[in-house]
Amino acid sequence: MNALTYRDAGVDIDRGDELVRRIRPLAARTTRPGVRSGLGGFGGLFELPLERYNKPVLVTGTDGVGTKIRLALDHDRLENIGIDLVAMCVNDVLTSGAEPLLFLDYYATAKLDLEQAVRVISGITRGCELAGTALVGGETAEMPGMYAPGDFDLAGFTVGLVDADAVIDGTEVAVGDALVGLASSGPHSNGYSLIRKVLDTTGEHIGKLVFDGVPALDALMAPTRIYVRAVHSVLPHFTVKAMAHITGGGLLDNIPRVLPQTLMARLDPNSWKRPAVFDWLARLGGIREDEFVRTFNCGIGYVMVVPTVQAEGLCTALGDAGEAAAIIGHIGERPPGAAGVVFG
Repeated sequence: MNALTYRDAGVDIDRGDELVRRIRPLAARTTRPGVRSGLGGFGGLFELPLERYNKPVLVTGTDGVGTKIRLALDHDRLENIGIDLVAMCVNDVLTSGAEPLLFLDYYATAKLDLEQAVRVISGITRGCELAGTALVGGETAEMPGMYAPGDFDLAGFTVGLVDADAVIDGTEVAVGDALVGLASSGPHSNGYSLIRKVLDTTGEHIGKLVFDGVPALDALMAPTRIYVRAVHSVLPHFTVKAMAHITGGGLLDNIPRVLPQTLMARLDPNSWKRPAVFDWLARLGGIREDEFVRTFNCGIGYVMVVPTVQAEGLCTALGDAGEAAAIIGHIGERPPGAAGVVFG
């Protein structure tokens, strides 16, 4: 019997080294002040810009992309899935007012496909560029027997910084404040298990579907919007009392997370246009409205709470920063036992 090697077991160290060599120049494009090391070490080094903060507070976030990866694999749409990974993490830490400084990724697969991995990680670096955060490290794991051939999974982790006196935590929200919603690019990275169930149940082939002149696949695979730069451009000029990233649970579950328990959000569903992809999904799957609004973002990817007198100005400023924004509701008192969000 010949002596066994790690490669015989399905793990190729040389291939992993080659991936690091290929992605090193991609990661270099995300560098920013504070980065003290490149890829390949045991840990990423980052010098915190403490001179800009009186009482710096670290804010951390971690997330994945979920079963949107399955659609990306099945239809060879790998380039943007990395943007989704970054967005899901940095938009979360942004809600506290933090600036995301650094990012790390975890890429796990049965057998490392260099071309596939480079396409995915190229998207991660693009997401980091959009967020202004540095890709300082990560992990690529070959795990034969854990994944089907050709499959992979992703996880991301980010660290941000905010001054203790500037933390946005929702405690100052008051009755009468306005909710400003920032448009999403589609379902973002949530609800894809239901989307895939709809397609499987109806027997529809997504690659052949078109609605309103837009291929369904393009609408569903649009990358999650990264709101970091736009939101930070307006924070110094407005009294932002709370912010919510609209992810799993939709508007119903995510807005109450940043409100005092005595308050509720009253949303006007006619104040924004729900993108056609959502109406198409609801119609195709026969999904009840209460189920739909608790699964999908319905066209609003991020919400900011400000005094009503500032709401119009905030929408204008966000528009100037490249985001479509609208006043989508107001804050009201929450009776005992009432839901945290009501429509109408």
